[in-house]
Amino acid sequence: MKRRIYFIESNLSENYNNLKSGSYEEKELYNNLQKAFHIIYEKPLKGVQIPYSQIPKYYIKKYGIDNLWKFDLPHGWRLVYSFASDGDEICLIVEWFSHKQYERRFHY
Repeated sequence: MKRRIYFIESNLSENYNNLKSGSYEEKELYNNLQKAFHIIYEKPLKGVQIPYSQIPKYYIKKYGIDNLWKFDLPHGWRLVYSFASDGDEICLIVEWFSHKQYERRFHY
């Protein structure tokens, strides 16, 4: 079975690529995301699975997500991703955000 990583929306790919030419903090976030993508590619279940009851309704309605995982990044950043399959294992990058933005999205 092949494993692939995709951004759930094309604008996420653009946002990710724009980080590498941004400020020092943005470049650092880019590098941390790059490392996280590599880790997730190698060990997809490395993050923490979020119980279905705690998945924001926004993700369920917009993307039809039925599973969600969280990966902690340095400096309080969070990466959330999901899995799908089309015969191959697909990791969908859903969003990354600061801890404060994460708390808002998840209503903590």
